Amino acid sequence: MIEELEQILLQLTQPDNAIIQQATVQLKQAFKDPAIIPALCAVMSGSQNPEIRQSAAVMLRLRVKKHWNKISPNDRESLKAVVLQAFSLEAEHKVQHSLSQLCAMMVKHETPDRWPALLQLLNQSTKSANPHDRRVGLLLLNKVIESNPEPFKPHYCQLLHLFSTVLQDYSNPSALYYCILTLTAITAYTGTEEMVSKFSSPFGLSWLNGTIEAMEVLIELMEIEVSIIVPHIADIVRFCLEVGSDTTLSDSLRVKALSCITFLIKLKSNSVLKLKLLNPILQSIFPILTAAPPPGEQDPEDEEDDGGDPNDSDNPKHGAAQMIDTMALHMPPDKLFHQLVPLTQACLSSENPYQKKGGLMCLAVLAEGCADYIRSKMLSSVLQTVCQSLSDSNRVVRSAALFALGQFSEYLQPEVSKYCAELMPLLLGYLTSLNEAKIGHVTKAFYALENFMENLADLQSRNAEDLKIKELAVSAIGAIANAAKELLVPYFPPVIESLKGFLIATTEEMRPLQNQSLDTLSVLARMIGKEVFSPLAAECIQLGLNLTDTIDDPDLRRCTYGLYSAVSTVSPESLIPHLTAITTVMQLALKSNEGITAHLDEDKTFVLLDDDDDDDNGNNAGGKTDEDFLEDDSEADIHDVAGFSVENAYIDEKEDACEALGEIALSTGVAFQPFLESSFQQVFEMRDFPHEDVRRAALGALGQFCQAQHKVWTENRTETNHQALMKLMDVVLPCFVETVRMDRERPVVMGVLEAMNAMIKSCKEEVFRNPSHLKEISNVIRDVLKKKTACQDSSTDEVDDEEQQAEFDAMLQEFAGEGIPLVTASVPAEKFAPYLNDLMPLIMSKAKSSCTVADRSFSLGTIGEILHALVNVSGGRGVAGRLSNRLLPVLVAGVKDSDAEVRNNSVFGLGCLAQAAGPLVVSDYPMMLSVFSNMLGKESDLRVIDNLCAALCRMIMSNVDAVPLEQVVTALATHLPLKEDQEENQTVFNCLTMLYKHNPVLVRQKPTFCSTLLHVVGHKDVDKETQSTVVSLMKELAHKHGAEFQAAAASLPAEQQAKLGAAVTSS
Repeated sequence: MIEELEQILLQLTQPDNAIIQQATVQLKQAFKDPAIIPALCAVMSGSQNPEIRQSAAVMLRLRVKKHWNKISPNDRESLKAVVLQAFSLEAEHKVQHSLSQLCAMMVKHETPDRWPALLQLLNQSTKSANPHDRRVGLLLLNKVIESNPEPFKPHYCQLLHLFSTVLQDYSNPSALYYCILTLTAITAYTGTEEMVSKFSSPFGLSWLNGTIEAMEVLIELMEIEVSIIVPHIADIVRFCLEVGSDTTLSDSLRVKALSCITFLIKLKSNSVLKLKLLNPILQSIFPILTAAPPPGEQDPEDEEDDGGDPNDSDNPKHGAAQMIDTMALHMPPDKLFHQLVPLTQACLSSENPYQKKGGLMCLAVLAEGCADYIRSKMLSSVLQTVCQSLSDSNRVVRSAALFALGQFSEYLQPEVSKYCAELMPLLLGYLTSLNEAKIGHVTKAFYALENFMENLADLQSRNAEDLKIKELAVSAIGAIANAAKELLVPYFPPVIESLKGFLIATTEEMRPLQNQSLDTLSVLARMIGKEVFSPLAAECIQLGLNLTDTIDDPDLRRCTYGLYSAVSTVSPESLIPHLTAITTVMQLALKSNEGITAHLDEDKTFVLLDDDDDDDNGNNAGGKTDEDFLEDDSEADIHDVAGFSVENAYIDEKEDACEALGEIALSTGVAFQPFLESSFQQVFEMRDFPHEDVRRAALGALGQFCQAQHKVWTENRTETNHQALMKLMDVVLPCFVETVRMDRERPVVMGVLEAMNAMIKSCKEEVFRNPSHLKEISNVIRDVLKKKTACQDSSTDEVDDEEQQAEFDAMLQEFAGEGIPLVTASVPAEKFAPYLNDLMPLIMSKAKSSCTVADRSFSLGTIGEILHALVNVSGGRGVAGRLSNRLLPVLVAGVKDSDAEVRNNSVFGLGCLAQAAGPLVVSDYPMMLSVFSNMLGKESDLRVIDNLCAALCRMIMSNVDAVPLEQVVTALATHLPLKEDQEENQTVFNCLTMLYKHNPVLVRQKPTFCSTLLHVVGHKDVDKETQSTVVSLMKELAHKHGAEFQAAAASLPAEQQAKLGAAVTSS
């Protein structure tokens, strides 16, 4: 049988499918012979062909894995002896590797204490004076410990002594490598103190040996037990910088070295700063960031046919940019910019285009993590730099400037919108100039938006510069639309015609441009307004459907999902006829395993050659056929897969499918009902998806499904609809709560908190029909505020203090805090009061003067919103009254704050306290009025003044007799109309309407009120209800006090008089 078996295994290595299939059938038959184990042992030990020996070892490992209990005790003992003997004598590395894997599989069943010969071999080989023997012994040690670390615990102390010796021997890099792999495997089972004590000597880095795998081990070690590497951070950084900067090494190795530093910054940013490593890091990576490509080549993102991932994982330049991005997220902006600005300025002032590009890329990647710092300290200067770069003579610089502008548009809102007037002519003028040389447009059209839009149509048929520039041009239109909104309406028709032209083409090179066109079309749908876009909605949907019918591309499908979602918000009726086709495609995208690749170990090609679960009699009692054999084994051996990877495009598609299904369900309401259950099921399956963006999108969509069902029930209040809503909420809310507590990724938790807040805001008391929901939601908000959730666990970063936390930490608490007033507004106050009493101290603690401005603003703003919510809920007055003694000193202190936003929030809170508590705080009115009077005399911030007016109005409406009306109304008349906070017009005019009924003389004798009333009529930022209140008050004044009204109107400019007359005579 031995010769026959060796022949079969030889045939399996032949490059002929027919021979392989025949050999597979023979091998399956041989596996039914009880003598298969001894025969495989003989082949593994005696064959002259190393490939055959390796195949036999693999066959034995698979047999051991699935049928250890069926192997007789004698065969087991024989196998244990043979495999160790074979390992000791084997000279071929690949066979040693397979033999070590076989031993590792046996250790899972036969623990080390029952296999003393294994321990003896390990002890002898790892301590051998022969370097080859040590390397082979450490290979075996690594495999057996990785397979089952815990049974080796009694030997850990001895092993650590061994490792500390091996790590000093830099002459045997392979031994170092296996040593560090084994060390990583036992780290989770070993106490930190013990590990650190064994490795307190200088950290040897020679074991890295210039391999990507070794770099990955270093990252894994950081993840598992970062304390071990803390004393050696400086050495690690210097070594990785040396590798990352060495242009003679492969790009993939350089990128891996840079990623080690990036990961270290993410984990231990404070340590990097304390060790003064920031400057050396920046000095080393800026030459990488600004390096010119080899002669005759371009950077990937600058190539004309660039269709790849712009974040190419094997590009050192992108690795350097990603490191700066991580610094921005995890380091204090003032310390980062102090070191970064001189380097960036030097790049931007250089004549070298790649130096300029590097400076612009640096500014671009800083936008997310340092958004607040840039907005408050340097937005004007960086925008000026970017705008100047748009007219640079080099296309590389112009492209980088467009990328930077896109980043700013995404992360620096709303402040960046204030520069719309400067950005639009510069940007569009640049884009117009792209075609000047080719189609002869004169330079006087440089600032003409209309000409730019007309020229854009020519971009589709003329190769103006390259497709990449066209793509960036279309992207820029989206950025402009985000900032300009309705200002873009006059130029909308030529834009649409251009985009439609791009979407008709089917050639492969047009794909990135089509994707960007779809994205821009989605932005336009949301920003340009329902009236303008609705007539084109049906045609846009049909364009998307035509594309996905003819082109199979995940990126393209993803972009159509965004378009459908955007159109559903402005013209849901256009989408409804196509819901079957659209939801089917999206659900298939969520179900699909396309793009998922299983990575097998080196010998997994034999995974299907093991026999099925035949019984001891070999009669197939399990009922499996030969066809079942292949399918079942592929499932059973899933653990032989070393890992999975999913192409980014398919991850993005799943993410966007989830987001689109949620928004479409919410927008289309009852029309989505036939698709709600199936969509919910598919999205719910994605809640545990490995990639965080997909999880976040799925969980957000689940919340929108609940909102959609609530909308359906609101419009048709049947018991069936209500039960469906309750059922959805009983599934989704516990899922939300568990995710907030257990998910380790902050963006996912923030997304869930945001989704939960939206759900509570939309569904209100229905969320709390189930009594357990109030407790669960209140407690999870408390846990976030106390930093007790998994994603807030900083135990792996003990050195860093709170001051160094990334922006995400503060944002997380803000999202949780926003939920408190929403819950307050949704349940009777007395029911929520016990939970509110627990939460309020956590919010108030952030109002102290020693806290950051952001914390103080958050605290006082949340307090104000809670009091505002108490105004309209049952029992709110009593709860507000009980809270007043605690809150009043905090709010009064806040109005004296040096920061305008903190003052603004405090004033709002005081006004809401007066309104919510009513007569219960009337004794505090004199003090509050005195505070407001002093502020009005010296306050310069317009938004704060607006809120002072609103607060006075709230006091009047709450207790008119406790306010000196003549003085207060005169003060109001002086400071109206509102300048910044248009939302408070509702409060002001409700108050004036009440005052008019209470004391008409006060209102009609103030001529400035006419101008104030007119300011609101037709104002785009004032809601229709408030405008209706204003018009009613004007008509009342004109009707009952005509002479006084006309006298007041006569003092107005002619244009305002005409507007007033039109408002008064309107029906």
